[in-house]
Amino acid sequence: MDLRELTLLSGVSGNEADIRRGITRELESLGVPYELDVLGNIIARKGSKGPKVMVDAHMDEVGLIVTFIEKNGFVRFSAVGGIDPRVLVSKRVLIGKDRVPGVIGAKAIHLQEPKEREQVIPKDQLFIDIGAKSRDEAEKKVKPGDYAIFDTEYEELWPGIIKSKALDDRVGCALLLETLKEPWENIQLYAVFAVQEEVGTRGARVASYAIAPDMGIALEGTVCADIPGTDKEFQATRLGKGAVLSIMDRGSIPSRTMLKELLRLAQENNIPVQFRETTSGGNDAAAIHLAREGCPVASISVPCRYIHTPCSVMSMADFEAAKKLLVLFLKSVEGGFRP
Repeated sequence: MDLRELTLLSGVSGNEADIRRGITRELESLGVPYELDVLGNIIARKGSKGPKVMVDAHMDEVGLIVTFIEKNGFVRFSAVGGIDPRVLVSKRVLIGKDRVPGVIGAKAIHLQEPKEREQVIPKDQLFIDIGAKSRDEAEKKVKPGDYAIFDTEYEELWPGIIKSKALDDRVGCALLLETLKEPWENIQLYAVFAVQEEVGTRGARVASYAIAPDMGIALEGTVCADIPGTDKEFQATRLGKGAVLSIMDRGSIPSRTMLKELLRLAQENNIPVQFRETTSGGNDAAAIHLAREGCPVASISVPCRYIHTPCSVMSMADFEAAKKLLVLFLKSVEGGFRP
């Protein structure tokens, strides 16, 4: 299963069944044993001796959930995860398990008052138009509680540059699946495909408590703002400049020993890396490092432009850099590396 296949599956936070089925099928084809916990995390394992290393990538994506259907058939919704309302108007969505198509609508600009045109349209003034003429008609296809994903196809924009929905964090899931193809023997590798990261790192919190790892690594698609109108000091990361290492974020401060080892491996093996030049946001490392007595953590990320929107952009060269760095680090851990 490649990155394209992973991004096409649905998995809004709290409704990861589709992406979970896809990943478990892939694990079965690879012959990797796994189990599912109560929340729906996938916990795969390779190796039976050495340090216990938890490598995490979250399955869930930001999306929408149906909350109410108007008498005239328009569908009201709430966001699941952090979505900027400025990116929602006129976007295509797919609702429910039958992937009912719809378009997010709002009052036309021709009908807005001058002051309205100067403001972002709040989410409670948006709706999904599925073409239904009445509530009864709409309820034949959708219902409150149905989830909606963005209708965005995976596509190569330029050689090695791709666009898709859900790169945060299907890119991490793809990295983790690639890593499980290696013959790990001298570490206890716990590969966690976590649920509900976008609504509070919930899945990783439960999984890390059960595993009690000696160290943890979070794999993530991270913010990249190397775009016109963004000053250099606010760009965070840059497309095509390599794998991303964090020095601190809102949820965790990575182990300096782990960071030093990652940098050493990158330099000695000519792997391009960059630091995430912001401390905002966070990922599942925030939950992992507080499990039980606590453990050291680090993050390896791939820069993605426009995350938490219907369409993100990333470089496959950055993906390859992250994959090489992760595998080398895990090999350096074999035999009992202690951060």
